[in-house]
Amino acid sequence: MDKNSQGVAKAEVRLKWDPSPWNQPPHHLDIIATTYSTDAPYGRPVYVVHFDSRSPDGTINMSRHSQTGQGFGYVEAMTVELDRLAPSFARVVVGVAIHQNSGLKTFGDISNAGVLVTEGYRELLKDEFAQVAGSTATTVAEFTRVASGAWEFHASVRGFDSDPVVFTAEMGSAP
Repeated sequence: MDKNSQGVAKAEVRLKWDPSPWNQPPHHLDIIATTYSTDAPYGRPVYVVHFDSRSPDGTINMSRHSQTGQGFGYVEAMTVELDRLAPSFARVVVGVAIHQNSGLKTFGDISNAGVLVTEGYRELLKDEFAQVAGSTATTVAEFTRVASGAWEFHASVRGFDSDPVVFTAEMGSAP
């Protein structure tokens, strides 16, 4: 069986952006993951993981977090251990949201923003948010469990115009 037929076992989602100019409030972006049950794969999330939380079973967590974008390269990272998720989960959707605390900001307002999704050294997705430049939040990845129990990756860059709280309720909706 080749690597692709086994599915994605463990993925990492990394986020980067440049800090705001010195005389402006900081840009604050967050990686957010939502999980969905086999009973309601497009319903309400079973749980949400973001900068201030992790999954109850420890399978999804933030290993790096930034509130300003300061640092070199990717300054925020989330690990998703799909192979450890209970069989009751059918989908995991990962997105990025911009905090709107200091006025409306879209991806087009933030320089050098980008996301990278990897499995080990294999790049699954690299995106600079150009197609969602007018949005305040976007999904980036969807992982779905197939009949064999393996997880498939689907690039899913889809813009939303909502704050992080509302986005968590919307991000798993059917396209």
